[in-house]
Order: sequence, then C-alpha cells, then structure tokens
Amino acid sequence: MVDNVTAAKVPSGAAPATNRIGLTLAEYKGANSTLCDGCGHDAITSQLIKAFYEMGVDPYTVTKLSGIGCSSKTPAYFLNQAHGFNSVHGRMPSMATGVGLANHKLIQVGISGDGDTASIGIGQFVHAVRRNVPMLYLVENNGVYGLTKGQFSATADVGSKLKSGLVNEMQPIDLCSLAIELGCAFVARSFAGDPKQLISLLKAAISHKGTALLDIISPCVTFNNHEGSTKSYKYARDAETPLHDIGYVPYFEQISVDYEPGTVTDVTMHDGSHILLKKLATEYDPTDRDNAVATLHKSQQEQQFLTGLLYIDPTKPDFNQTLNLIDEPLAILKEDQVRPPKAVLDEIMDSMS
Repeated sequence: MVDNVTAAKVPSGAAPATNRIGLTLAEYKGANSTLCDGCGHDAITSQLIKAFYEMGVDPYTVTKLSGIGCSSKTPAYFLNQAHGFNSVHGRMPSMATGVGLANHKLIQVGISGDGDTASIGIGQFVHAVRRNVPMLYLVENNGVYGLTKGQFSATADVGSKLKSGLVNEMQPIDLCSLAIELGCAFVARSFAGDPKQLISLLKAAISHKGTALLDIISPCVTFNNHEGSTKSYKYARDAETPLHDIGYVPYFEQISVDYEPGTVTDVTMHDGSHILLKKLATEYDPTDRDNAVATLHKSQQEQQFLTGLLYIDPTKPDFNQTLNLIDEPLAILKEDQVRPPKAVLDEIMDSMS
C-alpha cells in the first residue's frame, strides 16, 4: 500500500502532537483517496483515523478487510501500517472469520457497502452476525451501486428516485433490523455528515467484543445526492432523528461524571469501557431488543432514519469464546502444540470405535 501521507502542519520548530502511545495523527492515515470529491466515504475515513488515534490503538494490531465496491477502497485510505486484504465481492465476512480464528488478538475492521453486504454478500453477513465474529462491521450505505453507474441497491427506499427519474418500487433491506433479529449484540446507525456522533459510535464499536454493526448513511455525490433521493445529504439532514446524545469514555482514562438521576444510562461494555447515553424525551433504552426492532419499524413507516446506538448486549459471548479457543493466537503456536503425537491420535480414534 502506497503511503502518500504528508506531515501534519505544526508551528515551526514544534514537534507534532502525539497520542498516549507516542504516535502522531499522520501515522494513522493512508493513501490519498481516489473517490469522488465530497464522497461520504471519505468523511467516514476521517473519523476512523481520528478514532484510532484518540484511542491510542497500535496500527499494527489492526486488520482491515473489504470486498468490492466504492466502499471497499476505503481501507487503503487509513492506517497504512495495519494489515489489509481486499477480498472478492461479498466475501469479506469469510475472511474476517478466518483471520479472527488465526489471531484473535487483532482488531478487525470490515468495510463493506450496501451492495457488498445487502445484495451479493447477504448470506455472508447473516452468518457472520449469527456467529458473532469479533469485528467492527462497517457498512457505507448510499443506496446505489456506485461502481456500475448508480443503479438502486437493496437498501434503496421505496419511492426513492435515480437521477434519471426512475422510481424504486422494491422494499428495502434494513440491515439494522435484520442484525437485531439475528442476535447481533451491538447495532448502531449514523450519518457521514455527523462527525460528533460518528466518532463516538466508532470508538464504542471498535471496543466491543463480538460483531458490532455500524450502518452509516454515506451519500454518493455522483449518483445519489439529488432531489428525490432518500440517501442524499439534504434528505439525511432533514430526516435524521438522533435517539440520544452519545459520548465515549475509554477505559484507560480517569472519568468524572456529574448528572441528574434518570438522565443518563451508563452501559458497561464487555471489555470494561463505557458508553454514556444521555436520555432525551423518548427515554430510549438500547438494551431492550424488542423495543429496538419496533422503533426501527416505526421510523421506516415515517420515512425517517434513526441514528445512535440502537441495540447492545455486552454479555453475549463472541465466536472465539463459543469455540473455547485458547488465549494464545493459533497463528503463532509452535508445531508441537498443534500437531498431536501418534499416541494422542490413537486415543481419539479408540474413543470413537
């Protein structure tokens, strides 16, 4: 991967700012984007870079995986020192499953799109969620197939229009509703044009143990940013309904919170980090699975999209825990640890006779 990062601008003679592990923001960047100017995907990339930098994550401990589509180019644009693999169309979850089994100490980031996930990759998505594969599953959702000139994708809303005037009459797939129905323990939605909310959700999703689905409305400025589109910047700003204000507090920082009883819910995640959910009038509870599904269905009927943490279950075991994997990553075990001697194999065979 080519690194076209330029040094961050700092006052003459001053050293660039560093995070808690001594790295600069520039060291979390990647190659220059080749996406269209104004693409929502680039806005998401910017927040990914900031999230990893502010959390003090070592880029070398991260693996970036993707399939095919405009969204799948995103991994080239952040964390140039991380591991990366661009798989075939819709098959990113299979790669993530294998990588996670080989080395469960890596932080997995799967970048996908509405075509890559909701169409050709829908089966892969279903089984990754069912297995609770440890990964941030990030969907850059623009409602169209950008690489093939803007046809409707499976997430396009009924009544949405293409630039040609064609109206979509097919029911959309709501990935958040589907994920909750499948048992996903972390489901959130955000908007590429809402950086404050997005960065908090990214930090929480990165810290989650298990599959963390983050569906991000990311307008396509070339094919789906016109009047009549329900995935445009204007429509998203007008129709967005935030469930709550979200702040993320990393576990390594000392915190002090002052709030009125009943106004904030402190959700403790599996790894000890926290999401503070400031209650609004709706008193939304992200741990109520049935209410999360009902709320999403209601928002569909009202032709709005909800943003925020839709559902979370921090107690659900991830795929590696379900398989009872040992603490040491399989990828670095020595041969004598993974190759049983003949006596052990004979004992196994005898037990099956």
